[in-house]
Amino acid sequence: MASRMNSVAMSLESDNQSLISDIRKTMLMFKDIAVDLEADNQSQMVKELEVGFVQLLESTGDCMNFSSAIESVGKGYEPKEGLADFKKLFDDEIERQKARTSIVPEKDPLFRQFTAAIWNVNHAGQPMPGEEEEDIIVTSTQSNLLNLTCPLSGKPIIALSDPVRSVDCKHIYDKKVIMQFIKATKGQQAKCPITGCPKLLRADRVVCDPLLRIEIEEMIAMSKQTGLTNIIEDFTDLNEEEQSE
Repeated sequence: MASRMNSVAMSLESDNQSLISDIRKTMLMFKDIAVDLEADNQSQMVKELEVGFVQLLESTGDCMNFSSAIESVGKGYEPKEGLADFKKLFDDEIERQKARTSIVPEKDPLFRQFTAAIWNVNHAGQPMPGEEEEDIIVTSTQSNLLNLTCPLSGKPIIALSDPVRSVDCKHIYDKKVIMQFIKATKGQQAKCPITGCPKLLRADRVVCDPLLRIEIEEMIAMSKQTGLTNIIEDFTDLNEEEQSE
């Protein structure tokens, strides 16, 4: 029963991740349209798109909480005597997830990228009000991708033809290389090759989830817009050094 619950939970989570991916694609479209409208001095329409962007951001947060609740209930369920009240289990977990997370648009990387893209139409290279000069680089390069190069092949994530991500630690790898790495353990549990990561890897939990490719597309778009490819690579090196300390 517990195994079936976990299987159903993974299926529901996958469906929900697909929905999140679609929302994120819409947010990217909103940003591109807002940039064009700003260039045409359509400030009112830009403001309306910003409101819609925030609403999509909040919907993404709700979906993320939903996914986390599904995963938690699926993994934590233990059969007991009598009928389980799954609605209560799920509702309680949703409330716990909401208590741990909150959407603050001004601090969210996606919203900051949205506002920065609009600002740069007429103020390229200038910090936005309330930001320092170095914040320009930070805002432009913020990403949800934990690592920007495969720890085994050394290839940039944006150059991988078949990227996959660990369900457990969220690190990203070149699929062929990581599968060979897992297979080479010969029955022993493979450990994530990212320095300092304690998570173990299983072939069935290293997948190309629906969000991965859209997040890579976002990174490619940011690289093209800012021309900061070298800086992005430097940030990857810094992250690896921090993890090894």
